[in-house]
Amino acid sequence: MRKYLLVLLGFSFCLKASAQVDQKASYAFIERVIPGKSSSFIVEAIAPQNGKDVFELDNKDSKIVLRGNNGLSIASALNYYLKTYCFCDIGWNGTNLNLPATLPMVKNKIHKATPYQYRYYLNYCTFNYSMAWWDWDRWQKEIDWMALNGINLPLAITGEEAVWQNVYKSMGFTNKQLDEFFSGPAYFAWFWMGNIDAWGGPLPQHWMDTHKELQKKILERERSFGMKPVLSSFTGHVPPSFKDKFPGAKVKKTNWDAGFPDVYILDPDDPMFETIGKKYIEAQTKEFGTDHLYSADTFNENVPPTNDSTYLSGMSKKVFNSMAAADPKAIWVMQGWMFHYNNKFWQPQQIKALLNAVPDEQMIVLDLYSDAHPVWNRTEAYYGKPWIWSMLQNFGGNISLFGRMRHVAADPAIALHDPESKNMRGIGITPEGIEQNPALFALMLENVWTDTPVDADKWLVNYAQRRYSQSNGQINEAWHILLNTVYSGGLTEGGPESIIVARPTLKKTIDRVLTKLDYDPAQLVKAWGLFIQAADSLKQSDGFQYDLVDITRQVLANYAGPLQQKMAEAYNNKDKEHFEQYSTAFLQLMDDMDALLSTRKDFLLGKWISEARANGVTEKEKNLYEFNARDLVTLWGDKESGLREYSNRQWAGLIKGYYKPRWVMFFNQLNKDLSAGTAFDEKAFDQQVKNWEWQWVNKHDNAYPNTVNGNSVEKAKQLFEKYNGIIQQAYSKQ
Repeated sequence: MRKYLLVLLGFSFCLKASAQVDQKASYAFIERVIPGKSSSFIVEAIAPQNGKDVFELDNKDSKIVLRGNNGLSIASALNYYLKTYCFCDIGWNGTNLNLPATLPMVKNKIHKATPYQYRYYLNYCTFNYSMAWWDWDRWQKEIDWMALNGINLPLAITGEEAVWQNVYKSMGFTNKQLDEFFSGPAYFAWFWMGNIDAWGGPLPQHWMDTHKELQKKILERERSFGMKPVLSSFTGHVPPSFKDKFPGAKVKKTNWDAGFPDVYILDPDDPMFETIGKKYIEAQTKEFGTDHLYSADTFNENVPPTNDSTYLSGMSKKVFNSMAAADPKAIWVMQGWMFHYNNKFWQPQQIKALLNAVPDEQMIVLDLYSDAHPVWNRTEAYYGKPWIWSMLQNFGGNISLFGRMRHVAADPAIALHDPESKNMRGIGITPEGIEQNPALFALMLENVWTDTPVDADKWLVNYAQRRYSQSNGQINEAWHILLNTVYSGGLTEGGPESIIVARPTLKKTIDRVLTKLDYDPAQLVKAWGLFIQAADSLKQSDGFQYDLVDITRQVLANYAGPLQQKMAEAYNNKDKEHFEQYSTAFLQLMDDMDALLSTRKDFLLGKWISEARANGVTEKEKNLYEFNARDLVTLWGDKESGLREYSNRQWAGLIKGYYKPRWVMFFNQLNKDLSAGTAFDEKAFDQQVKNWEWQWVNKHDNAYPNTVNGNSVEKAKQLFEKYNGIIQQAYSKQ
């Protein structure tokens, strides 16, 4: 009997040792998510299942029991309870926490285990296109959202410039030399990935100091849930002055081919490579600790100097060794983006050489774009390396209604059970921008706790009920249309954009703004009508208000295309009367969109700018950050930038203050030409508009409010009355 008791005691000890639940942190989390309700819950620890996260819902003493093997599983249990029992929804663009006065009891125990060891989140670009100006309050909300949704492998690269400053100063570099290296804060992703130097800088010391402290808070909170943050490492990117300070070093120039100057990369064959890599990991670990996971992308959108397998294998070994020299437990987390982006270069021989140089269990490959362009199925699942199925979806932080819902609902589970997927260890979301298309992200994250495909049609009915606080037949029909139009996206890099954000043109589409729709826009108009019909019933829902504005925005953005083409046709026919009619209507459409978007904080340029300025302590710093904020979403560089409009946003303020004035200039010039009977001088206009754009990017005129104006539902109804018939008529004639 005594032996049996000892075994039981031993089992109990092992259970507690393997289940890492911080009770205090879990109750604090519950209180943050549903204030005043934490006393209705009991938090208990259970062991992982097959080494993976698990949660349970139960009842005890008239309270709801949340069980899990770590804080993240407890958070996931709470999310499951709120969604399933309370019909609540927590998201970026509208949250419904309309809880019943008495929380419903869990009658039968619920048990859920994830089939995925890893649930990855973020992309380098997300840190700029969406997160550039976040403070701790906003980060705390995001980390809680991550925990609710079961994410355990977040990319965590905030504040790394402070570590690099420490390392390079220890090597004798001066502040002036580093000012020529560090970019401005809206461009860190491409600085970190070795694409650009200095653009948007020089970076203030205050930024480095405050964001080093912010990173410590982020990491402490993520780790308190049991997450394993992925930190950064050295990939060879060095200051421009490195070649002068170390003339014997093997430093090569490389160019991102986006209109920016060359950057300098230290060759992995150089002995200093491992030395600097080791220094960096040691300095980073001293500041931030480590979970032994390090991100490194050696040739992000740059082609290696040779396709020689020996070189690529040797280079890969050096990058890994620079991590392992400081941390023998290092695991290299690599984005598989380059294998898609530069797929002509990265043939099987080259990919094998790069991957096979590193021990299998010390590398994880992110199949970054599995939702549209998977690489795992043409590389024998990365030749045995652990890899993660990922949804990219968004490019540049654009806000088009777009996604591949049926694919993200089914493909992860299909891949998981495919014998060819070999060492698939997890799923992830790797968007360039967030805070848009909330339904798509919620659907993708539904995969975390199941190993079977999600039925997208059924899921959307449930999603709409919990997002809007009630079930509605018209809304269910509308979401069915959305699923089969905007959310059945093709293989384009992100959603179609609107001609209104393009530098003015008579053409239907241009290189930087792709306006082709891969669905019938008339069907979206039908869904819009159904949302309008349901508005009086659902208008109290914050999520409904956002969705109504977003659908209205997309319908009007789509209609801008045929309207612009009518204007172009009239101009080409020298029909001055109709040219003026259609150009006036086009400008009015932009004003109407701007007024609509002004009703939601999600769509305010002023919010983006004010958050940027809030990071500065001096007027000079505030102005620098405002330049970064304005430039990123417009020119993405200087006035000759080849990346202009890449990060375009249909935002209030940006439409009326930036896109519309360009079109006004264009129409005025075309009007003059029509009156004078002269040809449009495209080259002269291009120069004129470039000068105007550059002036706008450099302004600090406090012109854009960061507070909402007007009622979302009433404004959408007005625009429906105004445009529904006109738009339906336009599409019926196409």
